[in-house]
Amino acid sequence: MDISRPDIKKKKRRQQIIWAAVGIVAVAAIAYFVTRLKPAAPTVDRATVWTDTVKRGPMLRQVRGPGSLVPREESIQLIPAQTDATVVKIRVLPGTKVTPETILLDLADPQLQQKLLDARLALKGAQADYKNLQATLKSSLMDKKVSSAAINSDYTQDQLQAQTDKQLYELGVISGLAYSKSKNTADQLTTQHQISQEQLDVNTKAIEVQLASSQTKIEQAQALLALYEKQEQSLQVKAGIAGVLVALPTPLQVGQHVAVGTSVAEVIQTDKLKASLKIAETQARDIQIGQPAEVDTHNGIIPGKVSRIDPGVLNGTVTVDVELEGALPQGARPDLSVDGTIDLDRLTNVLNVGRPAFGNENSTISLFKLGPDGKTAVRVPVKVGRASVNSIQVLEGLQEGDTVILSDMSRWDATDKIRLE
Repeated sequence: MDISRPDIKKKKRRQQIIWAAVGIVAVAAIAYFVTRLKPAAPTVDRATVWTDTVKRGPMLRQVRGPGSLVPREESIQLIPAQTDATVVKIRVLPGTKVTPETILLDLADPQLQQKLLDARLALKGAQADYKNLQATLKSSLMDKKVSSAAINSDYTQDQLQAQTDKQLYELGVISGLAYSKSKNTADQLTTQHQISQEQLDVNTKAIEVQLASSQTKIEQAQALLALYEKQEQSLQVKAGIAGVLVALPTPLQVGQHVAVGTSVAEVIQTDKLKASLKIAETQARDIQIGQPAEVDTHNGIIPGKVSRIDPGVLNGTVTVDVELEGALPQGARPDLSVDGTIDLDRLTNVLNVGRPAFGNENSTISLFKLGPDGKTAVRVPVKVGRASVNSIQVLEGLQEGDTVILSDMSRWDATDKIRLE
């Protein structure tokens, strides 16, 4: 028969409890160590990242910005209406090459014809008044000259008589009373002669003043007539310069009334263009007048220099004008989109690396630096200095020969290490 052994059963149960406790402790330990382990470094396809090596040497600082070709100020001919008129005919459309004598459009102003007629009649009236005044004054002057000539004749005769009587008196031929009478008569005529000459001079000058006043009226009439004739000629609107007719912001229509001073046409010289670039205001602070620049028209690169910097900021950009110094490539025209690069200065013997996708100058950024095996990359803080279009100065955090990833790595912001495959 079987013999009951309660001590063996109790011992077996104790062993099961111990093994269960050991298992729980082991599982807890494993779980603890698993939670303490760092996640595995993510893998990045090496072909999708852009790297560069830190180097020491010169660094050309540049800024770049988009823009367009625009006419230089002296190459624009804006033609205003010289009088209130109506558009009766449009002869040339925008985009057409023109010469200075090309007629662009015809205007009409009926009131101008009446003004012209009145101005011509006014001129003829002023000229007739001048001739009439001239004749009247000339006749009056002749009368004065005749009177003066008579007084001059008497004056001459009496002077001779006085001289003769003086000699006769000295010889004792005539009495002193006769000589005194002759002398007094000569003295009186001397005074009359002087007054007559003065009156003649005054009348001559007065005639000149009156004729000059009448001549001024003629010149005023001529100026008014010339103005109306110029306005009449301007009704046939001519280009004035050789170039291309461009479209106005509000195109004119036949039958449209235009007020004096309204722009009716605009002509530009296409061989006199400049580049107007939009540079980010954060990059424009070091730009100076005269700095060298290059403008890429996508059909050739044109050298130039900075000619103007707009003092204002619009939409976060500063307008910089570049004077072009090279020949314009074929197809260059106003409003053509271009890209411009301006040379700021050249740094010598500095650590520099390609400019990363994100990171401003004079700041601290984080970059992934490749390890010696070239298969892993670790995030490191890098202090950078002055920046250019394609490179940036390294101040701290990297050494010459280090290789870093410049691509956008924002998707790996949560990790400090990656593997490259």
